[in-house]
Amino acid sequence: MLSGAVKAALALIYPPQCLACGEAVAGGEGVVSLCPACWPDAAFAGASCCGSCGVPLPAGLDGEDGLICDDCLGQPRPWAQARAALVYAGTGKKLVLALKHADRPDLAPALGAWLARAAGPLVTPETVVVPVPLHLRRLMRRKYNQAELLAGHVAKAHGLTLAPRLLRRVRHTEGQDHRGVLDRVANVAGALAVDAARAAPLARRPVLLVDDVMASGATMAEAAGALAAAGLGPIHVAVLARAVKDA
Repeated sequence: MLSGAVKAALALIYPPQCLACGEAVAGGEGVVSLCPACWPDAAFAGASCCGSCGVPLPAGLDGEDGLICDDCLGQPRPWAQARAALVYAGTGKKLVLALKHADRPDLAPALGAWLARAAGPLVTPETVVVPVPLHLRRLMRRKYNQAELLAGHVAKAHGLTLAPRLLRRVRHTEGQDHRGVLDRVANVAGALAVDAARAAPLARRPVLLVDDVMASGATMAEAAGALAAAGLGPIHVAVLARAVKDA
């Protein structure tokens, strides 16, 4: 434990920085900040969202009242509810890409805290937190699984069981970017499986499935289906950022 004097000295040498751009920001110990330039461009999803997929809805419409978006009305999701911390645009997109591709695991504690807050309505003391896994080939290139880092902070914040090896990638897939919905579904079909030995002690326990970003929901649907088939559930979904149309 550092003394107050040492912490004060370190704060002078290393002042708090904006998560998105690195500019110095005002704030004390434990404050997670965005600078005045980045803050207006960060869209937090909030409580007014589709209860099924987490996409933001007009202000005043609360997903907890059972309201769902047009996409989910047309194609029900294979999970119970979903929440997101941010909209995948502007500063939110910048933070996700930095965590995912720019070797910035140091962002995980702050972003994980935001996600833990958004996921709060979805968890119970029995909930098991499960990150979407990376294939070994991609994990070796990236060095860490950003979903697992986020899931760890969510589990710690709520005092929940973390099961980072429950799901595994059994097939390498190409990236989902720039694919249509049907192509995304086909790309991840059969790519995820549940470790039966790890699933057995967790049977019938609720699951919080965690990932960094959700667009069409194809990967989350594949993961949720595998978990449900292994006897876990209900399944809930929490993502750091939710892609929205025209964002």
